[in-house]
Amino acid sequence: MDTNLNQVLFPVNFNDMFATWSRYPDAVPYAGGTDLIRWQSKNILKLPKIVLCLDKIEELRRITRTEQYLEIGAMVKLNQLFRLGKIVPQILYKCIENIAGVQLRNIATIGGNICANSYLCDLPAVLTALDAQYELRSSNSTRWVSVSRFHEKNPLNKQEILTRIRLPLIQWDYSIYKKFLSEDNYSTEVLVFLAKAQKTILTDLRVVYKSNKILRNRNSEDGLMGKNLPLSRKATFEFVENWKEFLEERPDVSEFSKNALLKNIEENVFILSD
Repeated sequence: MDTNLNQVLFPVNFNDMFATWSRYPDAVPYAGGTDLIRWQSKNILKLPKIVLCLDKIEELRRITRTEQYLEIGAMVKLNQLFRLGKIVPQILYKCIENIAGVQLRNIATIGGNICANSYLCDLPAVLTALDAQYELRSSNSTRWVSVSRFHEKNPLNKQEILTRIRLPLIQWDYSIYKKFLSEDNYSTEVLVFLAKAQKTILTDLRVVYKSNKILRNRNSEDGLMGKNLPLSRKATFEFVENWKEFLEERPDVSEFSKNALLKNIEENVFILSD
């Protein structure tokens, strides 16, 4: 169907949105639109002919909490999460605090940060470490996928959107979020380091790195599971060496990034040692 250029449509619920999307199959869903603003200012990205603005869909703006999970609608603004304080896992809170400034966080949404097309944003690294799940919805189905699978293969089907993020509520004894510039001083890289212990036994460890993709070396983590705390020097050296070998097999990661990552991993794992 012929339409005028650059129309912005505002569906008010899922039925309305999918009906509109069926009518205009080339329409593009948008959340906060900060990614669009960013690239339009550089004359890199043109506004789609038809935009489906999701801001009026109330279900996408809900936040609910159970004993086990925090569930966040994809249209929840980053500053809304930030203002929840201790309800939000500390590592996620720290990540949001380091995303741009207050004005942008008042506009940007968690779903937009996850699904940005131009580059990989910061939240997916934290959500990977937290073993989050994403709810994906189409006109006739709803399904959950792990965050790691989503960012590895981007399994969104045609006319399917991210609607909800589910976070397990786990208390971590040690959590570090480190953000640093890449070699080109333009994009950012992130290290997430989480550790949990029961008495003096290390029961869980998660180390996630993000540059233009997300990396997690599960073999290195498994090597420390069940170890006594503080860790021995031998165990920590083996952990770092395991990461070096892991990165040697990643030609897509620059030497600059490898060195910065290993330095940060070494600093954090040695805090757990004697």
